[in-house]
Amino acid sequence: MTQMRIDIVSLFPEMFAGPLGCSIIGRAREAGLVDLHVANPRDFTVDKHHIVDDYPFGGGSGMVMKPDPFFACVESLVDSIATDKRRVILMSPVAPRFCQADAERLSQYEHLILLCGHYEGVDERVREHLCDEALSIGDYVLTGGELPAMIVADTVVRLLPGALGAEDGAAKDSYSSGLLEYPQYTRPRQYRQWEVPAVLLSGNHAEIDRWRRQQSLRRTWQLRPDLLDAAALSPADLKYLATLKNRPDECEK
Repeated sequence: MTQMRIDIVSLFPEMFAGPLGCSIIGRAREAGLVDLHVANPRDFTVDKHHIVDDYPFGGGSGMVMKPDPFFACVESLVDSIATDKRRVILMSPVAPRFCQADAERLSQYEHLILLCGHYEGVDERVREHLCDEALSIGDYVLTGGELPAMIVADTVVRLLPGALGAEDGAAKDSYSSGLLEYPQYTRPRQYRQWEVPAVLLSGNHAEIDRWRRQQSLRRTWQLRPDLLDAAALSPADLKYLATLKNRPDECEK
């Protein structure tokens, strides 16, 4: 497999050392599955004060990040990787919401460049002429794009073959199937007065699979019913959901 490369463009490179240097993403870097770097747009300014922002045209509060440091930085990162294998993404609250399907789509590229804005935003010419797309992680505004970039990098890297211990681990995650994941249990079998569901101890894998599927449906119905509209549901799934809606207290827990 071709090694993925991720470049993050940020005014605060020091923010990434911890989150992107340990756990699954840290091991993926050590194993050579991903080559990850952080570049500072200040290093691509031409004035002696390394200014990366300025007042907005038309007036208004705050400062706007200038386009030229972003363009110079990204252009320095583009190498022999074909354009169709590379994606330049602006982290912005004014963008479609990032989801698991986006992570799966982006994991197919060889090179991702994630741009982190700050202040009142980024000059619109960066979005229009430098980026392939913009992504938001939710309906709120953060101090900058660093935390969203970490989230995108983490969700993408864990999908790379070999990043997880179990090869099918990512396929069972919440949202990968269109549903929330079922509950998980481990030892001890009884903790205080709470016991592990008996079906998980039965050794009957067909019943375990059925229970897990129903629990995924139940959780999704309770917590994120909007996901059910797009989920691939079998006749058995639809029958169970109908039971939930009509007699929720009688469905197995």
